[in-house]
Amino acid sequence: MNSTEPRGMYFEQFEVGMQIVTSSRTVTEADIVNFAGLSGDFNQIHTDAIYASTTPFGQRVAHGLLGVAIASGLAVQTGFMEGTILAFREIAQWKFSHPILIEDTIHVLLQVKDTKTMPRLKGGAVTMNLTVRNQKDETVQHGQWVVLIQNRP
Repeated sequence: MNSTEPRGMYFEQFEVGMQIVTSSRTVTEADIVNFAGLSGDFNQIHTDAIYASTTPFGQRVAHGLLGVAIASGLAVQTGFMEGTILAFREIAQWKFSHPILIEDTIHVLLQVKDTKTMPRLKGGAVTMNLTVRNQKDETVQHGQWVVLIQNRP
């Protein structure tokens, strides 16, 4: 049995207004190509440089859901859920405000909006507002997630 305390925070440690900022990550052409292969979404706006040059963006853009996936990964890398998350429960809302372009470097701001105890699950729901920003500090995506976090033993 591992007697080490999990790195993540327990439900009781989350407070409304609390903020977490992730590290940054540069979105590459390889990310977009790999996501197209994984998801099956080979839409030309993502995969065809000639076609994409004729769009209002003038170049290929990352899949919106790739941005969501990277945001999730960046959030997990902070460690605040490591060993204490029970489930990713809900994307309550999400908006794609600006495209994520190849070579954009993004990070995520998370802010606790609400907490709700769920005794049956021995934990609670933590509602977080997320803002994904690029290197120009422009909001490219934003929305709200609900995660279930376990109580302190």
